[in-house]
Amino acid sequence: MPRMLDVSEDVRAEIGDAEADRLLVGDSAPGSYDCTSCRTPGDSDHERTSTVLFVGDETAVLAFAHATCIPSQVVQIAEDQLQGAVRSITGSEQKNPEGLMPEQAVLGITSGLVLIEDDLRPALVVEPTGPIARPGTDGSGGDQFLQLLLEQGFLPTPHLNRLPGVLPGWSVLLAMGQLHAVLQPGAGGGSPVAWWQAHQPLQVTEGWRTAANKSQSVLVFAAPAGSIGQQPREDLLRDALDKAAVNGLLVAATMPLAGT
Repeated sequence: MPRMLDVSEDVRAEIGDAEADRLLVGDSAPGSYDCTSCRTPGDSDHERTSTVLFVGDETAVLAFAHATCIPSQVVQIAEDQLQGAVRSITGSEQKNPEGLMPEQAVLGITSGLVLIEDDLRPALVVEPTGPIARPGTDGSGGDQFLQLLLEQGFLPTPHLNRLPGVLPGWSVLLAMGQLHAVLQPGAGGGSPVAWWQAHQPLQVTEGWRTAANKSQSVLVFAAPAGSIGQQPREDLLRDALDKAAVNGLLVAATMPLAGT
């Protein structure tokens, strides 16, 4: 029985007609999968499923998602992140591996206004859903999330009394009042690539957008999994940030705003 798969023209162009046709008739697509968007199980035999192709500079990984979560599309991702995810699961290099996107922690982002230097500043708080391994390792070295960000130029944040330094080459992409991505410099000085990208654009409050447009910058805080949590109010978010900072679990950077 043909799978209930959606293969977009962009994905077909990347993988070729032959592979796209094999997917559509069920020859190379698993019936069950973990949705690359919401991370819950899916079944391409019984529910519409999107094919999502993650593409680095040299590597491509085909993943699957509920069609209700994300449309079939090609997603550009930094090569080291993609290679690291593949190697950490398989233990070997793979070019164009087929099947599921390897299980990995997902970066969650919360937006809020944070009072710093007597001014409400637009902020994003990044927290993974689980430990982050260094690309190319099996994860036995423990959670490397903060160390990797420090190597990228984020700064340790022992308190929230002053604005963090600007991180060159990084930016926050806002379009039509919605949050689309956090961009990092491309390899070798190339075009910026998405460090984090929303599966669907995230709505921000009018106050957050007004503050961002005023300062033309966004504060980006990051903490290891379990440090911040989903806080329902901005005062609780600030309390969680202060606690993470005191415990040495917070890094931060100021990034220019791209878009409006």
